[in-house]
Amino acid sequence: MRENRLFKILYHLLAKGRATAPELAEKFEVSVRTIYRDMDALSEAGIPVYAESGRNGGIYLMKHFVLDKTVLSEEERQEILAALQSVNITQNSNDSRTLQKLSAIFRFDSENWLEVDFSRWGNSGFDNEKFERLKSAIIRRRNVKIHYANSRGGVNERTVQPYKLVYKANAWYLQAFCTGKQDWRTFKLNRILDLEILNEGFSRRDFRETIGTSEGEYQPITLRFPGEMAYRVYDEFDRTQIRPQENGDLIVSARMPEDAWLIGFLMSFGTRVDILSPSRLKDAVAEQAKRIYEKNKS
Repeated sequence: MRENRLFKILYHLLAKGRATAPELAEKFEVSVRTIYRDMDALSEAGIPVYAESGRNGGIYLMKHFVLDKTVLSEEERQEILAALQSVNITQNSNDSRTLQKLSAIFRFDSENWLEVDFSRWGNSGFDNEKFERLKSAIIRRRNVKIHYANSRGGVNERTVQPYKLVYKANAWYLQAFCTGKQDWRTFKLNRILDLEILNEGFSRRDFRETIGTSEGEYQPITLRFPGEMAYRVYDEFDRTQIRPQENGDLIVSARMPEDAWLIGFLMSFGTRVDILSPSRLKDAVAEQAKRIYEKNKS
C-alpha cells in the first residue's frame, strides 16, 4: 500500500513540479506527518526530493530529474507517447493513466495531436459502435452475422469469422472468412447495415490478406480530367497514377474492377471525365447514362 502511494506521489511531483504537504495529504487521504515520512523514504531511495518553506514553498523534485533518462532518447520518448495516444484514440478509450504517468516520467507533455471519429457526418454514432463491436468479436473470436449491401444492389445475410479491421483508401474494411462461401472476403464497414455477435466461437485459421492482393486481376483504365477537378482526382487516386498535362488536364492510369461500382463512380464525375480506355468501359457508362435519361426524361 505504501509503495503504491510512494509511486503515485513521485508521478504527481514529476507531472506538477511541486506540491504542498497538505495537498498531498488530502489527495492520498493520509496525514501530513505521513507525507513527510514518505518524503524521507523517497530520499533514502535516492529520489532527489526536497522541501522549501515560505509562502511559495512546497515539496519539489530536483530540476531536470528524469527516471531512466539514459535508457531512451528524447525522440524515442516522444514516439512512445505518440503511440500510446494513438492506441487510446483508436480504442475510443478515455483511460489515459498510463499516458499521464509516462508523460510525467519523461518530463514533457504529450500533445493532443490526433483525433479519430469513425462515424460519418451527421451519423448518430452507429459507425463507432459498429467498429467497437467488430473489434470485440475479433479479439474474442466470435462469429458475426451481418446484413451487407453488396455492389449488385442487394442485401445479403452472411455469417463471418472476423480477423482484421483495415483502413485503406479513405474507408474502413473488415477482412473475414465467410462461412457460407467458405472463402476469405472483404466487407466495407459502411455497407454493413447491422450486425450480431454470435455465441459461437471459431478456431483461428491461417489468415489470407484480401485487400490489394487481386489488383493484378483488375483491368487497366485511362481517364482524363480537366484541371479544375484536381481536388477530387487527388482525393480518389494516388499521385503516382496521375500525370499532369501542359494544358492543365490530368491523365489517370490505374487498375480497377470493371463492375457496377466503377460505372457509378465514373458517372459521379458527370461530364468532367473522359474515358480514354478501354472502349468497352466507355460504352458501358454511355449505356447507363442513356438508361438514366430514359427513366427520368418525363
